[in-house]
Amino acid sequence: MRLKHLITAFTIMGVGITMAHAQEVKQTVGRTQLGEFAPKFAELNDDVLFGEIWSRTDKLSLRDRSLITVTALISSGITDSSLIYHLQNAKKNGITKTEIAETITQLGFYVGWPKAWASFKLAKDVWNEPASAQDDQKSAFLKETIFPLGKTNDAYAKYFIGQSYLAPLNMAGVMISNVTFEPGCRNNWHIHHATEGGGQILVVTAGTGWYQEFGQKAQALKAGDVVYIKPGVKHWHGAAKDSWFAHLAISVPGKDTSNEWLEPVDDKQYESLKPLGFSYFL
Repeated sequence: MRLKHLITAFTIMGVGITMAHAQEVKQTVGRTQLGEFAPKFAELNDDVLFGEIWSRTDKLSLRDRSLITVTALISSGITDSSLIYHLQNAKKNGITKTEIAETITQLGFYVGWPKAWASFKLAKDVWNEPASAQDDQKSAFLKETIFPLGKTNDAYAKYFIGQSYLAPLNMAGVMISNVTFEPGCRNNWHIHHATEGGGQILVVTAGTGWYQEFGQKAQALKAGDVVYIKPGVKHWHGAAKDSWFAHLAISVPGKDTSNEWLEPVDDKQYESLKPLGFSYFL
């Protein structure tokens, strides 16, 4: 089953998938630099400005907030480390070299030519910084995926090897979440239990990963693939060691449903996965 067919089925079922969700922004620089000297200012900077205002990405994207902030700083003539930080943040949030150049050029006519000259020097340094291979891979992945990255999956971290992220999409009727795995991340072996109905459906939305049932060969997954996991089946799923990976996790309604988390996937077994077309075998 392909992704577009499944989304059509959701529409028929009356399950709405909302794609605009707030993404929490964590900041600690206030407490790190001013925690003892100005604790209240540090709290307002980290928890209110970034923790609340910047995190309202369902109202205004991080990209747009970065552009607004850079514009405000340049207009105020601030060309110190604050502007450098927000230029770097703007680049990370998707502002291109062409876009920042056009922004500063137009600002020059409204806020003053010297301010534009000073800002161009900093922007040139930031956009000429070579991105790491890891940053390039993450950036390419985020452009590919259509669902939000979400927050770090702290509540289930003990059941994962590596870093995962969780973005709840629908909690009414049918629970649907987008789960993202950094390269090499995978969850432990686990079982979905139910006395009636139940199980889980995985819909791969981006990247490359694996799904394996106990005693069976590991199966490679790519965007558009769909896996139905029957209740009572011991299994694991996660990213390839060199690829980000994301899938929708859809909980099939049932009676007396529960999840049983088991042992981690053996490192040697995981490392020995070898590609054969779109299937990976142990």
